[in-house]
Amino acid sequence: MSIKVIAFDADDTLWVNEPFFREAEEKFCSLLEDFMPAHAILKELYHTEISNLKMYGYGIKGFMLSMIETAMRISNQQVPISLVEKVIQIGQEMLEKPVDLLPGVEEVLQNLNGDFRMVLATKGDLVDQERKLKKSGLEKYFHHIEIMSEKRTEDFAKLIRHLDVDPEHFVMLGNSLKSDILPVLELGGHAIHIPFHITWVHEQVHHEVKHERFSSVENIQLAAELIRKM
Repeated sequence: MSIKVIAFDADDTLWVNEPFFREAEEKFCSLLEDFMPAHAILKELYHTEISNLKMYGYGIKGFMLSMIETAMRISNQQVPISLVEKVIQIGQEMLEKPVDLLPGVEEVLQNLNGDFRMVLATKGDLVDQERKLKKSGLEKYFHHIEIMSEKRTEDFAKLIRHLDVDPEHFVMLGNSLKSDILPVLELGGHAIHIPFHITWVHEQVHHEVKHERFSSVENIQLAAELIRKM
């Protein structure tokens, strides 16, 4: 086999994540419906999130702070403290969500375990990602766990060097073309896209990806079958 290391994204590849953010956005819009239509609130919130990425990074805590900042701005500092408390509650509820594994995930990890070195390569808030990994019960399957602040080409290059593997023997599985697929292909690795039905706007890629080391499959079971044929 040419593949020696399999790296898995976590959110929306191993377990459900993005729907919780969409649910939180709906609640946030309901709180501020007296100030602005929902579509305009979401536009303002997205602008705030992107502006804050360098400061807060990815994850629920940064999202919570961006909601508070957006509420203050669009209300011209007029929101009552009780509304701010409700926004914090939305964030806390997200942090307490259960970890729902996507279909077939644990079976695939069990099947691949022992034949490959398996790595968890995800980005986001360290504490929250560690919480989800612990709740998932999947930690035992991974040789190495890498929680990144970003998933750029240089971040994957650092990971691959740490694993002491040639890129041609490395494959990344994930739902984000932008964060999981394109950086790895650029380094000479293999990448398998497993689309999720919801993708955050910031992670969307608006062009077709064509590459000899790229594949797109419907689910993680098909990805595992493909890896064994590489």
